[in-house]
Amino acid sequence: MVKHIVMWRFKESVNKEEQPALKQDMKEHLEGLQGQIPGLLKLEFKADLLSKSTHDMALVSEFESAKDLANYSSHPKHVAVADTYVRPFVYDRSCLDYEE
Repeated sequence: MVKHIVMWRFKESVNKEEQPALKQDMKEHLEGLQGQIPGLLKLEFKADLLSKSTHDMALVSEFESAKDLANYSSHPKHVAVADTYVRPFVYDRSCLDYEE
């Protein structure tokens, strides 16, 4: 199994008032990818973070294999969600992938 953890911060241009709705959209659409992409076992969007956190949100996902993670990265459904609901609003992406 491969774990894939991604963290982001909102761009400075995103108003604090907009952030809760944007987080909800991200959660809904990213978690909606479960069952849509082969090899994606689990996907959780985390946005209710402790105050000491260095990022505004995180995505924790599990894949059957490293090949499945690579396929997810370029899968049209994932790309569409990322391009519409995530990338326009975030910067400082950090990623950690590992095998268990």
